[in-house]
Amino acid sequence: MTPAATYTGRFAPSPTGPLHLGSLFAALASYLDARASHGRWLVRMEDIDPPREIPGAADTILQQLENHGLYWDDSVLYQSQRLAAYQEAIGDLVDKQLIYFCQCTRARLRTLNGIYDGHCQSQKLLTTDSRAIKSSAIRILVPDLAISWQDLIRGPCTENLAKSCGDFIIVRRDGLFAYQLAVSVDDGYQGITHIIRGDDLLDSTPRQMYLLEQLGLSIPAYGHVPVIKNHDGDKLSKQGFAPMVNATTPGTNIERCLTLLGINLPTDLSGASVEELLPWAIKHWSRTQIPNVPHAR
Repeated sequence: MTPAATYTGRFAPSPTGPLHLGSLFAALASYLDARASHGRWLVRMEDIDPPREIPGAADTILQQLENHGLYWDDSVLYQSQRLAAYQEAIGDLVDKQLIYFCQCTRARLRTLNGIYDGHCQSQKLLTTDSRAIKSSAIRILVPDLAISWQDLIRGPCTENLAKSCGDFIIVRRDGLFAYQLAVSVDDGYQGITHIIRGDDLLDSTPRQMYLLEQLGLSIPAYGHVPVIKNHDGDKLSKQGFAPMVNATTPGTNIERCLTLLGINLPTDLSGASVEELLPWAIKHWSRTQIPNVPHAR
């Protein structure tokens, strides 16, 4: 496995609700990969979307992680305290003439089938003055080139941003910094070297790789675990009203996630505590044994 000096991983939840089984599954995969690599594991709170956030959810998530034995290194980074860094990144992209205003309506965007056509490219952004960008989104120009990476779990991956999404948004029309920008800036700031996360974020990876490159930041290694699906084939999610993990059964919850990760526990660890389960799981962690489609049972 990777030496400690070259591994820093992270788990970055949004405080839109407490952890459910799917988010605990993702956190555990990230944690085990970091610990099995003798690396650092950080927690970042992606709290820059106030309309979607639930008061107290951030504290609840941190308590849930601790309750399940998933202790992080260093202090928690809150994106809401990093707005100046995101604004600085916008300035860097202005200097490179890579970003522009977009005032396309939602109705127009719905006609594009998810691939932006560059309609507003002539509105080059020449200032970071917030008054000038009021009521406009900001998009970044993307090249018509393939972006490739060796995914730690899925293997070779390639995507052409111009063909898959087009110039994408890095500042929303309501003035909030978009996920793609904030996560890229913070991965660089925290020195993240490895990212293990759900494959629902697979299409975000080439966008973040591109942003990191344009900002002169190091690009991590990425690994995408399959998201847990229910019996109807839908992803477990807060939007889908997935129930929060039972706080009274942390050992059972971890055991369930380990099974979904393809880790078969010995019979003498059935019903064990998280303090017994996690050290054993770290020793037996392997990226190659993760099932293609884990289903909640």
